[in-house]
Amino acid sequence: MDLTDEDVRAILELLEKSAFGDLELETPELRLTLRRTPGGAWTRESTTLRAPDLLRPVSQTQPEFVKEATESSSTAAADPRPDLVDVRTPLPGTFYRSPKPGAPPFVELGMRVDADTVVAIVETMKLMNSVYAGVAGRVAEICVADASFAEQDAIILRIEAERP
Repeated sequence: MDLTDEDVRAILELLEKSAFGDLELETPELRLTLRRTPGGAWTRESTTLRAPDLLRPVSQTQPEFVKEATESSSTAAADPRPDLVDVRTPLPGTFYRSPKPGAPPFVELGMRVDADTVVAIVETMKLMNSVYAGVAGRVAEICVADASFAEQDAIILRIEAERP
């Protein structure tokens, strides 16, 4: 189930008009929990559940313009090393390398990561979505500039996977 921006807006609109104090929403890609505070404001917690795809070939049945958009959606090199695993954005939004301004980045080049290591945040509609490495290894390439917009499924970094 893919949620569009319009779907999220409609859910938030219904939530504002309701008397409910909690909302938990889970899709294969994300888990979202909203709770109303005593003052009427909302707190939120979101977790990205989808691990990056190890191989994501472009379907031969896609129209040519879709293939071109998919192939050019990353600022990464056109001929990636086959030993690198792409970490992609689960949603479109602003890519952040650190949890808050002035804080150290989640990861740096050469840093070792585990599959469950948070490597970035993507802010979508004021919700911060954690992005996980999805594989154990070393950060080999950071493909998107901090605080810049990233399309959905854009390659944000690449990891040299550890061999089992």
